[in-house]
Amino acid sequence: MRWNMVVLVSCLTVAGCVGGTSMSERQDENVQSSLQYDDVPCDQLIANRNTLAQQSSLPVTAKASFSNPAMGLGPFTPDMRSKAQRDTDKASGEIDAMNRSIERRDCGKPKKKESFGLPGSKPA
Repeated sequence: MRWNMVVLVSCLTVAGCVGGTSMSERQDENVQSSLQYDDVPCDQLIANRNTLAQQSSLPVTAKASFSNPAMGLGPFTPDMRSKAQRDTDKASGEIDAMNRSIERRDCGKPKKKESFGLPGSKPA
């Protein structure tokens, strides 16, 4: 019985380490930088985000998600998610990155008028 467990653990370790197919490695790929969207005009970025969310059946507030494998075994756990689930998780990461760019640039919010009055004085 112990020999079977040793073989099973060894196979899982090898399966998780080969070719970047571990669960944690693939989930890390879903997290994207929002800086890549900073050059996209706000209205176009919001439209792209909404289209991606609709195509993926996700809310526009989607965030990248992570499973919780046993402590310390994440890099060795093979990715057993279906292609559809991997695609949905990737879209969640893209939507989250777009949302961070939108929020950072205050897209979709009315512009404030700058007033150059004295501190504490009320505008006329």
